[in-house]
Amino acid sequence: MFYETHWRSIIKAVSWRIMGTVATALLVFIFTRKLALSLWVGALEFTSKIGLYWLHERVWDRLRFGKKEVRPAVIWFTGLSGAGKSTIADKVYRALQERGLRVERLDGDSVRDIFPATGFTRPERDQHVRRIGFLASKLEQNGVTVVASFVSPYEESRQFVRGLCGRFVEVHVATPLAECEKRDVKGLYAKARRGEITNFTGIDDPYEEPTRPELRLDTAALSLDESTLRVLQYLDKQVLRVS
Repeated sequence: MFYETHWRSIIKAVSWRIMGTVATALLVFIFTRKLALSLWVGALEFTSKIGLYWLHERVWDRLRFGKKEVRPAVIWFTGLSGAGKSTIADKVYRALQERGLRVERLDGDSVRDIFPATGFTRPERDQHVRRIGFLASKLEQNGVTVVASFVSPYEESRQFVRGLCGRFVEVHVATPLAECEKRDVKGLYAKARRGEITNFTGIDDPYEEPTRPELRLDTAALSLDESTLRVLQYLDKQVLRVS
């Protein structure tokens, strides 16, 4: 959803009127050869028509005639810890914000900071993803595009979320486990392999890869910019078109 700010309308009005005023003053001078009269007419036209132009722009901005709305969607990044989900999702989120879209960001780490009691057993993970999916679907219903990044390791949970959403885009960040372990600055994989952490996805808890995601990205082979570009290109072509 795009709209024009008041400042943009004002700047457009000023630049257009400067061009028009110079042309008008020049024509008056050509026909009358009176510089003072030319400047007076130009100043009068500038002050009167710039206000009319601004009013004209504001009225048309409020009319729905000829406008087409960008339909919202839920863009769901899934993958192993360290795969690059959040980093790509952050860039996609900022790019959509810059386009003027109504967009919200949901991330596994930030959500667990708010709900620290959320566990990591299969039933707890399943409930967690379903709750977030329900929230995302409600945001979508209210015209907000959602960029979500969660490990969300179980196919059944992700399909449940897909069923809740009107337009669901599953992005599998399919970075190999070995590469994810190399990037593990917090040492979580090492702790999981030593048994200090249990129910860790990819080690002692399975990650069920999406069977038919809309996009599959391997950040071991793609740079951050390349991955982000692929997501945005897909969204532009298949999802965020005007209705």
